[in-house]
Amino acid sequence: MKKFFLLVICFVFASASTFSQDSDKKVKVDLEKMAVSLVNECANIQEGEIVMVSGSVRDLELLENIAVNVRKLGAFPLLTISSDRMTKRMFTDVPEKFDTQYPKLGMKMVDMITAQISVSSGENPDLLADVPPERFATRSKANKPLIELYQEKEIKSVSLGNGLYPTEALAAKFNMSYDELFKVFWEAIDVDYARLNEIGSIVQQRLKNADILKITHKNGTDFTVDITGNKPFISDGIISDEDMKKGLVGMSAYLPAGEVYFVPVAGTANGKLVFDNYIFRGEIIKDLELVFENGNLVSMDGKHGIEKLKEYYDAQDDLIKEFSMIDFGINPNIEIPSTSTLVSYIPAGTITVGIGNNTWAGGENNSISGLNFFLDGSTVQAGERLLIREGELLYE
Repeated sequence: MKKFFLLVICFVFASASTFSQDSDKKVKVDLEKMAVSLVNECANIQEGEIVMVSGSVRDLELLENIAVNVRKLGAFPLLTISSDRMTKRMFTDVPEKFDTQYPKLGMKMVDMITAQISVSSGENPDLLADVPPERFATRSKANKPLIELYQEKEIKSVSLGNGLYPTEALAAKFNMSYDELFKVFWEAIDVDYARLNEIGSIVQQRLKNADILKITHKNGTDFTVDITGNKPFISDGIISDEDMKKGLVGMSAYLPAGEVYFVPVAGTANGKLVFDNYIFRGEIIKDLELVFENGNLVSMDGKHGIEKLKEYYDAQDDLIKEFSMIDFGINPNIEIPSTSTLVSYIPAGTITVGIGNNTWAGGENNSISGLNFFLDGSTVQAGERLLIREGELLYE
């Protein structure tokens, strides 16, 4: 559920000087320079702001550096810490009867803060795989006032991770070594940001000029949706003054960066999307097939491991069935090992589609949840223009 959650993860805009490679090609990260860059360049923190800084005990030094640099500007940091152990115990040890409680503390905190800077905190992507999906749905419903307040205040949010923050467990999930994933992650951040914005602008303009978007793939994908009047947003890792004029969609930055996303015309999605390998809560679903009619998901099938996905989907509200978002990866700096199963929002030529909540992308679907699906190797026609050819983003 990528970009939908309230106290979202905040990100760092890292310049090339933030990290380097030694003779063994291992990436070394300067945590102090990263913190300075994140606070001053990416989040653009100003004197007097109240900034929530959050992350894992694993990254305590980085979080401390961020907090200190916030305070050096005359702003006020509020540091919160989490861990996989605590996250899991919040479900296993906390009685289910409290899932419906009004988010009293969260409401006070969101009412107080003006910005959020956080580092992805999860170690194990399958940590909550055995938690009943009804509990997620119940907590999401209870937190809806919190989400609405967060959106109303348009809090600046900068997030480091974007589904790729390197951990041993995530690397294993992608059939990679930790060092390989670490290198992919930091090289993705070390992109030429001027070039990234240039690519994004080309994609953005081609989408603006299109009416019907058609996605096909040799795996059986054959899908169309109306995108007339779409307003694509370039996610380049920086919240600029211009971005802040665009409301909620412009108030969030995600690193590694490199996406162009938008909301299609509601009620117009038709056809079939097929995903060769979709990972959900510890299960690898083979040949996941989603069929849409008049904008809504009408069937979901797969050869293996689909039960948990269906259980989760069935536990959400009715708005989750709407096809609600399209996201094109534009980062040219990502080289995925041929043996890896890595999927992400940002590699150039990757498509991510979403159902359910799309308020983060400027949409009006305020479902309590959302699901995103990755499709690589596809061909995309935007109006009369070929945008992607078998996974290759065409921007020259």
